[in-house]
Amino acid sequence: MSASPTEVSTAPDTRGAKSRRRQELREFLMSRRARVSPADAGLPDGGGRRRTPGLRREEVAVLAGVGASWYQWLEQGRDITVSPQVVDAVARVLRLTDAERRHLYVLAGLNPPLPRTEHDGEYLREGLHRLIDAWMPNPAEILDAYWNIVAYNESAALVLGFRPDTTQNCLVTFFTDPVYRARLANWEENARCVVAQFRAAWSERPDDEGFQEIVTDLSGRSPEFAELWARADVCRGGQMVKEMEHPLIGALRFESTQLRVPARPDLTIIMHNPVADSGTASKVEWLNSPEGRRGGMTSLAG
Repeated sequence: MSASPTEVSTAPDTRGAKSRRRQELREFLMSRRARVSPADAGLPDGGGRRRTPGLRREEVAVLAGVGASWYQWLEQGRDITVSPQVVDAVARVLRLTDAERRHLYVLAGLNPPLPRTEHDGEYLREGLHRLIDAWMPNPAEILDAYWNIVAYNESAALVLGFRPDTTQNCLVTFFTDPVYRARLANWEENARCVVAQFRAAWSERPDDEGFQEIVTDLSGRSPEFAELWARADVCRGGQMVKEMEHPLIGALRFESTQLRVPARPDLTIIMHNPVADSGTASKVEWLNSPEGRRGGMTSLAG
């Protein structure tokens, strides 16, 4: 029985997609190989003999520790088995950036590794500080991979109760800071999701002992956290609604959104946006005004 026109038009063209991926793999490897000189790779210059720019396939194979025929098949996009170790060896020889290395994983049909930052700890830091300050009068903060609070704007202090004398970790604050817990009206509703999101963050760095230290410490301080952690739930970060009860301005509702910066995969920006028609925007604007700040000075411990 022949397929209907609808069935034909909606069937995924897997063969075509695979063919395009192999073609891109060929072009990508050839272009990366052409930009690496023998001198860059630590090879002799060939006694002054003229040669084409870049490395030869055979040279890439030797430097990567793979067979010349196998590398030729890889560059030709043949259907061969490729391991992450070999991809990493080829990436090292071709001097690929982290973004290029992850792209090579995808073209080779492998799951790409976790992105790595290619910059020092200060890269983009000032620009991200300006970003959360520009988000005023709404709260915003920046977290590192362990959810340590790297920075927060003034509204986060006034609305969420962040302050320098508390443990500067978002997960620990959620479970142990009485000020934050008193203000988060839907704390129980969000607690399970927060714990599941932290487990998902850990799953991206399974060999990082820093996560285990936080879990061990917090489990001893918070039975509620220990109980939720034992459920082994996993949930990717995205957007959650926070319902708050502020001692000065009353009920607030925010959409809390996690944003990642590709060039700094170790950082996450949390932006709190007032829910439409909830009255939150005007209340937060008043709280951040000179009049509201004067009144808020006595509420930080409330």
